[in-house]
Amino acid sequence: MKRPIAVVACLFMAALVGCQTNGAVTTDGVVRTNEPSKGDVTSFGDAFDGLKTVGDVEYYASDQAVAEAKNQFRAENYGNAGALFYKATQLAPNDGGAWMGLAACSDRIRRFDLADRAYARAFKLVGASPEYYNNVGYSYLLRGKLQDARANFLKAYELAPNDPTVVNNLKLLSSSVKNVERQ
Repeated sequence: MKRPIAVVACLFMAALVGCQTNGAVTTDGVVRTNEPSKGDVTSFGDAFDGLKTVGDVEYYASDQAVAEAKNQFRAENYGNAGALFYKATQLAPNDGGAWMGLAACSDRIRRFDLADRAYARAFKLVGASPEYYNNVGYSYLLRGKLQDARANFLKAYELAPNDPTVVNNLKLLSSSVKNVERQ
């Protein structure tokens, strides 16, 4: 019984060895075996002519999620924005901007545990940037940790002294210290 299976397997392997790809060689010298041939049709019966293939894509998969997440953030829909930034981090795990956005959304919904993890990942990707220190400072400001907020805002200010967001956050911190409100 094992002998016929072995014969079939050998015939199958021989057929595979004899196969050759008819991949298209592009101008950059890369052979793309997933490119459709002229006259091929999709599973829907449409011709491939005019469809973008992997070689034609000019954006990252996370771009659309990040763009929509930023719109949701500006509209103060922080939960929706966070979900979209999370999606972007899954599509492009090395997108530092997506991790920064996820951290900012987590701050706004007061999930500081998630924000800390996202900031840690963002730091590995964007490094010691003014935006990073400014966002971390704002996170500490929301938590009521004013000394930590000040330390991060000052680091951001050292890196970008003319950045209006950093300057405004330092003023906000100053007014927070002067006008303590108890709830």
